[in-house]
Amino acid sequence: MTLLEWVAALASALGVWLTGRRKVLCWPVLVVASILYGVVFIQAALYADAALQAVFVVLSAYGWWQWLTGTQTSDGVPAVVRPVAIRLWQHMGLTALAGVGLAFILRAWTDDPMPAADALLSAYSILAQFWGARRYRQSWLLWMAVDGCYTLLFVERGLWVTAALYAAFVGLAARGWHQWRQGG
Repeated sequence: MTLLEWVAALASALGVWLTGRRKVLCWPVLVVASILYGVVFIQAALYADAALQAVFVVLSAYGWWQWLTGTQTSDGVPAVVRPVAIRLWQHMGLTALAGVGLAFILRAWTDDPMPAADALLSAYSILAQFWGARRYRQSWLLWMAVDGCYTLLFVERGLWVTAALYAAFVGLAARGWHQWRQGG
């Protein structure tokens, strides 16, 4: 447990909490958290997760733009979007294929001790982040599953603070799902 991991964890928790409340400020906070966690994951040899943080920086910029320019409620908060179910299933299938492809790359080119888990969780994290940027409330369900699996991965890698954070993220995602169902 390093000071960097603690700061990254706190920034991440704040960003997720702000997202659940549909506050646009969540996006710059998530940019900072992603940069910090990129360093933490490189140090832990979780390369797909480190690369994922770079993707999160880009997706956070996209989310920031989407939330600033998208439909707002009468209270001035970003409106929740309800996409067509078939589109969500298509996204899930394509993400699985991308995750399997990434797992093969990680197995062949890195010393990642858990390439399949690292790759698939990274792929589904990208999808969940994209859905959140698009304001799909289903993003919270996907985050619950992904964060639960990540908790186990981080315990295995000895990242105890991050494991605790991701366990808390499961609860925050459940809260976000509830808030977005009520306010959407």
